[in-house]
Amino acid sequence: MATVGFVGLGVMGSRMAKRLLDAGHEVTGYNRTKSKAQRLLEVGMKWAETPRTVASVAEIILSMVTNTAALQAVTEGSEGILVGLAPGKIYIDMSTVSPAASREIAAKVEQRGAKMLDAPVSGSVITLEEGKLSIMVGGDKAVFDRALPVLQAIGPKVTHVGANGLAVSMKIATNLSLAVQMLAFSEGVLLAEKSGIARTTAVQVLLNSVIASPMIKYRGPFVLNMPEEAWFDVNMMQKDLLLALEMGRELDVPLPTTAITNEILTAARAMGLAEKDFAILFRVLAQMAGVKK
Repeated sequence: MATVGFVGLGVMGSRMAKRLLDAGHEVTGYNRTKSKAQRLLEVGMKWAETPRTVASVAEIILSMVTNTAALQAVTEGSEGILVGLAPGKIYIDMSTVSPAASREIAAKVEQRGAKMLDAPVSGSVITLEEGKLSIMVGGDKAVFDRALPVLQAIGPKVTHVGANGLAVSMKIATNLSLAVQMLAFSEGVLLAEKSGIARTTAVQVLLNSVIASPMIKYRGPFVLNMPEEAWFDVNMMQKDLLLALEMGRELDVPLPTTAITNEILTAARAMGLAEKDFAILFRVLAQMAGVKK
């Protein structure tokens, strides 16, 4: 079993760390707010006061943070992950960030004699807890092979997609479809509802139809009962769509449905719904259609 470090113990990160503990790995963790790690400490996780300490005591270090700025905050500086790295260590960032920024950090990791993989995930809290999470990985294949057992403890579907930064690119390409699908599903429900079909019936029919992707099957019911705790909130999803739109401009790939969905997410923020799960797209569209909750 590897000695593992984990930086960023939020909604997803904490559950990833728990799966590593359950698999028998020794885990040392750090989070900006220590109280959020209390449950993990109670089941055997060790605590580190800084990201640097996590990197210094672990063979394989993982991070899961909200955005590019947060990643730079935990990697750079005198107490960052980079300073704690040494030859032979592997740093795996599982965040969804700018591919260019990820490659820049990988170059700095290389300067420390260590190796980096970018390994964002596809799935939700539910798929993670059920052990069905999908992980895409960018970086050297030999390093990927070394880290594979640790990644498989988090999710069984682990795919090497190419060089550093390409897994993040793949994740952004994946996530834009989640929001676009949710908006299209909302359109279908509202069209049925305004024609006279009960919302619950419309949702049931759509969830049993050919349009019911795995994401729609677990998030579609949110239009009937929105969870109190967001699985993936509006701000996080819009961050990913903005990364997609930036990539689209750089690569000359038109992303019309992504652009439209991004505008509806902006409307959600304007309505004070930024901290809601991005499935709140339904409520925004419903209000535009004159439909009450």
